[in-house]
Amino acid sequence: MKRLLIVATILCTVVLIIPTMLVLFISEPTESTTTTVRTVALEQPKQGWSYNPEDDVAIAVFRSQSEQIENVPLEKYVMGVVASEMHPNFEMEALKAQALTARTYMLKHILQPRDVQLPEGAMVTDTVSHQVYRNEAELKEEWGSNYDLYMARIQEAVLSTQGQVLTFDGEPIDAAFFSTSNGYTENSEDYWQNEFPYLRSVESPWDQSSPRFSAEKIMTVSEFQQKLGVSLPEDGSLGTISERTDGGRVAKVVINGTKLSGRQVRDKLGLDSSDFQWQRQGQQITIQTRGWGHGVGMSQYGADGMAKEGKTYEDILTHYYQGIKIEGLDPYVAKMTAKAN
Repeated sequence: MKRLLIVATILCTVVLIIPTMLVLFISEPTESTTTTVRTVALEQPKQGWSYNPEDDVAIAVFRSQSEQIENVPLEKYVMGVVASEMHPNFEMEALKAQALTARTYMLKHILQPRDVQLPEGAMVTDTVSHQVYRNEAELKEEWGSNYDLYMARIQEAVLSTQGQVLTFDGEPIDAAFFSTSNGYTENSEDYWQNEFPYLRSVESPWDQSSPRFSAEKIMTVSEFQQKLGVSLPEDGSLGTISERTDGGRVAKVVINGTKLSGRQVRDKLGLDSSDFQWQRQGQQITIQTRGWGHGVGMSQYGADGMAKEGKTYEDILTHYYQGIKIEGLDPYVAKMTAKAN
C-alpha cells in the first residue's frame, strides 16, 4: 500500500509538472519568434490618431517631372518626404526623427523661403533642392507588394509625432540631415557659410554599419586636372591636404600652389564625402572617401544605429542638434497659413 501511494504521488507530480513545462517552452520567445511578432506588428497600422488632412496647411509642391503643382496637406507631405528620404525598413525611432526634420524643414522654409527659383504658386520642389517628395501613386509603383507594410510604418512615424518641430531659442531650426558620417558630424560653418549653435560636430560611431561608409574613386591625371582646374607638378606628386575640420573632413588642400577647399574638391570630383585621402600612381589617381553627404546635422545611418541601441527619437535629435527643443507646431500655424496664402 505504501509503495502504491508513492507511485500515485509521483504520477500526480508528473501530471502537474508536464503542462507547466510545456507552457514555459511555448511562452519563452526565441529570436525567430521575436522577429515574427515584430513583422506581424509592423503590418498592422496603429489606430487612434485623430488626423484630418483638411485641418493641415496645404503645401504647394512643384512636381519636377510633370511640371505641375500638387497641393498636399502638411502631414501627408511629411509622409512623402520621409518615405523618399529614408528607407522604411529603418528603425521606427529613426523614422520618427526623420519626420521631425522634414516637418521642421518645411516650417522653416515657409517662414523664411530659401533662395531657389520656383514657378508661380509653388512653395517647394520635390527634389534635393528642398526635400525629395513622392506621392502615394509613385510610392505604390516603387514599393510594389511592400507598399502596405512600408506605408504603415511611415504613417506611424509621422502621425505619432504629428505637429512636433525642432526649435532653438523659440525659432524653427535649419534641420539639415545627410546619409552617412565618417564617425563625426560637421560644424555648419565648416561646410556652409553660416555658423549655427545647434549644428555642431558630434560623434557618430554608428555609421560604420552603413554600406556607404567607405568608397573609392579612380580617375586619370588628365581628368583630375581638368575637373579641378589645376596642373599637377612634374615630379609626379599630387597635392597636400593642409587642414582638416573638427569633424575630420578636408578643410583645405594645396595642389601645385592652387588652394582649394575640401568642399570644392568634393563637388568638382563628385566624391561621396569631403573626408578623403588620395594617391597618385603614374597617370592614375585613387581617392578613398569616408561617409556620404555633407556631414551637417543628423546622420540617417547614425540615427538608425542609435535606435537599434534603444534610443528614442528625442535622444537622436538632441544628440545631432545641440541645445534644441521639441515643441508643437501650433504657435506657427497662423504665420504658416498667412505665408501659404
